[in-house]
Amino acid sequence: MTGLAIDPDFCAGLFAELLAFSQDAPGVTRAAYGAGEERAHALMRATGLALGLTAETDAAGNLFLTMAGREPALAPWMVGSHVDTVPHGGNFDGAAGVIGGLAAVEALRRAGVVPARPVTVAVFRAEESVWFPDSYVGSRAAFGLLPPEVLDLPRADTGRSLRDHMADLGLRPEAVARGERLLDPARIHGFVEMHIEQGPALEAAGIPVGFVTAISGSFRYRKAACFGRYGHSGAVARSERSDAVFALADLITGLDALWGTLEAEGCPATITLGEVGTDPVQHAFAKIPGEVRFCLDVRSTEPAVLDWIEAALAERVAAVEAARSVRFVLGERTGSTPARMSAALVEALSGHAHRLGMPFRTMASGAGHDTATLAGQGVPSTMIFIRNQNGSHNPDEAMRIEDLCAAATLVAHLVAEA
Repeated sequence: MTGLAIDPDFCAGLFAELLAFSQDAPGVTRAAYGAGEERAHALMRATGLALGLTAETDAAGNLFLTMAGREPALAPWMVGSHVDTVPHGGNFDGAAGVIGGLAAVEALRRAGVVPARPVTVAVFRAEESVWFPDSYVGSRAAFGLLPPEVLDLPRADTGRSLRDHMADLGLRPEAVARGERLLDPARIHGFVEMHIEQGPALEAAGIPVGFVTAISGSFRYRKAACFGRYGHSGAVARSERSDAVFALADLITGLDALWGTLEAEGCPATITLGEVGTDPVQHAFAKIPGEVRFCLDVRSTEPAVLDWIEAALAERVAAVEAARSVRFVLGERTGSTPARMSAALVEALSGHAHRLGMPFRTMASGAGHDTATLAGQGVPSTMIFIRNQNGSHNPDEAMRIEDLCAAATLVAHLVAEA
């Protein structure tokens, strides 16, 4: 196995091609079920075919590129990720896992190593829920798990439905609605997703890779609001006000205090209000705000912690409503279930890293990933995080090619020896 060397030029070349057609200053944009994601899928398909892989696409447009093994009847290894991005994001989030998977296969081919099991590189659709407000659209569809009503969700930029965008690309949304599936969890030996780390831990520690032990689940309110009463800023006493902004501030400070308590007790969680705004049509300098809209994103690797925060949120909302004479409308709730990773896979990757003299750490993922879908279906799964200098979902995403090569080397050894 000493000949399993990942070609950095192979990886860098694919990233350069992605950047060339998806650059959207100040970053890159590859919209789910849009032109950028479609071209990225075409590039990965062409690359896979050039490597001698077979290609298969399911009803939802997920792409699966397979290297034959010595024993075709064995359940395959699966590696991969997604290639869509957030608007004006970076070039590495998601794509690193696909390119890394193809690079591992290319190294096996070049070394003349044929694994016992087939190896499939998965290119999932629509992982970034910024486009359609639902989690893991592509990977869930691959298992026949996507509820039919998700097909009616509008894309954030066009307002057109997921169903229409699928049909535009010649896909089969009616089959997705019926629950048609290409993937059978019983026919997948294990899944590994390489992905840039979305926080600073690996970079700060000077460690190239991390092995993921759990993926956070979430509950989310994307279109929440607080309603009070508009009034003159100088003429209404504090006791007579129904100030929506002060009320939301009370809720926020309460949630922050709760988060602090959880942190002190060692309970993993994050609480984020990524959008907050008064009504630009009605707000004014000398006006008590009668309405404020916001979104809420709560995450944890522990289901019990999510339940606790949600119960505390309901109590806090009721208390603020009574104290401030306002009304909260949280709107539709979406979310995902936390996922435990395969301890056996983490142990196997750790063993390969030790033998190769590669530093690593184990860690949880605060962000959601398609791996959670596979783990939820009982597929032994984990992720390899790759050191990243500037976070993710921003134009400054950074990743050293040698760190991706390190992760792909681990994957190549894993699939070649098991």
